Amino acid sequence: MKKLLVFISAMFLMCTMAFAQEEMTEKQNGPEITFKETNHDFGKIQYKGNGSHEFVFVNTGNEPLILTQPKSSCGCTVPEWPKQPILPGESNVIKVTYKNTDRPGSFNKYVTVFSNALVNKEIKLHIKGTVEPAPTDAAPLQIENISSPVKNN
Repeated sequence: MKKLLVFISAMFLMCTMAFAQEEMTEKQNGPEITFKETNHDFGKIQYKGNGSHEFVFVNTGNEPLILTQPKSSCGCTVPEWPKQPILPGESNVIKVTYKNTDRPGSFNKYVTVFSNALVNKEIKLHIKGTVEPAPTDAAPLQIENISSPVKNN
């Protein structure tokens, strides 16, 4: 009788562990967004230069990913994002442009991306850099050749 009880207990324990492990490995259904990078340092940008960067992402989930309008930290940071759903396994980009490249000095801005992802519903993309001062329009000085005829009397 003891052997039967030990056998039934052992079977119950093994079944419980097998079901628990199966539940842990099951992945939830839904979209998921994974970025290659979420920070970009432009370093130095020339005055009135290009202040744009494309952040690459992939839908690593198993349902279509939908992005809603991203919000920027100020009006000088403009995001462009795909309006169509991103299918599982597909990648796309969010282009972030810093528009004030005619204002010298450092900047540190971000764009918040909103999606229907299961885990990362909001992700911040950070950009920073320094816009160099405007070039000076200093033209080389031209020295005029002033020659006056010298009269020898």
